[in-house]
Amino acid sequence: MNTIDFYFDPISPYAALAFERLPEVLAGRSVAVRYVPILFGAVLKAMDHKGPAELPHKRDWTYRQVLWLSHKLNIALDLPAEHPFNPLPLLRLLWATAQPSQTPNRYAVETVFRHVWQGGLDAVDPERLQGLTAVLAPPQDPNSDAVKQALRQATDDALARGVFGVPTVAVGDRLFWGLDALDMAVACLDGDAWFEGPAWAQAAAMPTGMTRLARKAG
Repeated sequence: MNTIDFYFDPISPYAALAFERLPEVLAGRSVAVRYVPILFGAVLKAMDHKGPAELPHKRDWTYRQVLWLSHKLNIALDLPAEHPFNPLPLLRLLWATAQPSQTPNRYAVETVFRHVWQGGLDAVDPERLQGLTAVLAPPQDPNSDAVKQALRQATDDALARGVFGVPTVAVGDRLFWGLDALDMAVACLDGDAWFEGPAWAQAAAMPTGMTRLARKAG
């Protein structure tokens, strides 16, 4: 049986759609999925990059596109009352549902994604978070040092592995970023001969022709 890692943050609608699509694209294959919640904001900070919801016109496009994709893929998705929001309570709750040195199971991840992306409600409303916690009944305290460390470690490990965005699927030492990369990840799982050719390494060896310089103040 193959094992793949699914890196995500519930703040990402693309991660929500990819999560819902995973059973379809993996159907008929002997694959175990490790669901690894990470803090997308920390990844962006490490990359000195802004998220799509932080750029005005890109923000509008992102919401339009994910609503179209939910329609096209026939996956239920509603925009939450506010976005972006602080996902830390949700991320910590997810890690609190896992036993030490394990990752959250699919049920917990599904419950959190649907809490955020179905119904159009406030994802971090205190009463809703309290209800969500009661449903998941985590064996650990979401605010414990152990849970906080698990999230930090997962995020640091993802960065060290080369993860730069969510969702990312890791197949061995290869990373596949984005909802639209799921089919590519599955082709890799299936042993597509393309991955044994020169293209994968060639892409990483491409010389840089120009580097955009930061604009000086004044």
